[in-house]
Amino acid sequence: MVSTTISWIFALVGLFVAIILILKKFNPVYSLFLGAIVGCLVGGLSFAQTVNVIIEGTQSVVGTAIRVLAAGILAGVMMESGAAESIAHAIVTKMGNKQALLSLALSTMIITAVGVFIPVAVLIVAPIALSVGKQAGINKLALLTALSGGGKAGNIISPNPNTIAAANGFHLELSHVMLAGFIPALFGLATAVIIASLIKNKGRAVKDSDLDADANQKELIPLGKALIAPVLAIVLLLLNPIGSLLHISALSKLNIDAMYILPFASVIGTLAMGQGKKISTYAQLGLAKVTDTVLILLGAGAIAGLISTSNLSHQIVKLIDATGISGTFLAPISGILMALAVGSTSTAVILSTGSFGKTILDTGTSALGAAVMVHTGATVIDQVPQGNYFHITAQSMHMSIKERLQVIPYEMCVGLVMTIVATVLYGFILK
Repeated sequence: MVSTTISWIFALVGLFVAIILILKKFNPVYSLFLGAIVGCLVGGLSFAQTVNVIIEGTQSVVGTAIRVLAAGILAGVMMESGAAESIAHAIVTKMGNKQALLSLALSTMIITAVGVFIPVAVLIVAPIALSVGKQAGINKLALLTALSGGGKAGNIISPNPNTIAAANGFHLELSHVMLAGFIPALFGLATAVIIASLIKNKGRAVKDSDLDADANQKELIPLGKALIAPVLAIVLLLLNPIGSLLHISALSKLNIDAMYILPFASVIGTLAMGQGKKISTYAQLGLAKVTDTVLILLGAGAIAGLISTSNLSHQIVKLIDATGISGTFLAPISGILMALAVGSTSTAVILSTGSFGKTILDTGTSALGAAVMVHTGATVIDQVPQGNYFHITAQSMHMSIKERLQVIPYEMCVGLVMTIVATVLYGFILK
């Protein structure tokens, strides 16, 4: 253990160094490690003490990393088997063009909520959205607002890395954080649909060249089979909170963890789809999808180690007390600022919980409230150009950089509404 406490100034120096390097397109993992090293060294720690700080910090995120790896298997099955695409097609076909924007937003919400990463969810639904937009006369600006807004709503109730990080960062059950995000998610979905409806005639129309000629010729998995893996995973994860809610002791005492539930549901779902021979392939592809997140987790752990070695948390609490502002606001603000800096929901949650988690709890905020507020805050402006999501979604909708930038304010509104609802609900009403 490192017994020396360094000044909060040097902790912030390390954090700022990491953020600046990320903004300069330097590898995020190395940026975080370098920031932690710089903060420790300029703070007066020896090389040996610096190594100990980083090791202790990275050890603190190992549990989260393991669960993220487990989530990768479900993501791989949903994305690579075609199950997610089948779900999206079923929703849009069932609801029709009259409710096009709602069906598109609901599609990305649902397939993100069942374990598909939000950039991939938009990629999956984008060809469908462009086709529907062409038929219904809805422009790209509204289409992407619906897709992205629905994806943001689904992302805060999903077993994805960001939710796992929010839960583990405050030592909570994943299912509890997923359930707590449900009401803010509904508000986010409604906001996305309303805004998209108001701007559906604004911006550039969908052209024939934007359409995927093969989109309607793909053979889709039957919806019933496509739903088995995600439904099984969610049902199993919810057994414990449902048992607690209904006072069923047998269920409330179940020790259910995403670490084994997600892989188990993935295997069962793959077998049900008749693709048992591809389990290894799906697992490998899913692992590749979450590798970057796991590595960033380790880097964020290093930064968390630096900050926990400093007196930054005490200084922030003192500052909040001096200004008279409710400490509750630290949770959503930290999520918003970290997402603005790194352009990633999951990375923002990882940094916020690791760097400011203890400070947020010291202000009197409950662990569940803190998790939901940080999580929703990280969705406000995570679509900035320095992040991958901005560029992936622009390419999926055949948008120029200028066109994609025009969507950001509408996406911010969706994230902001979810954050306000979460803050009012868990920061004040259910505090």
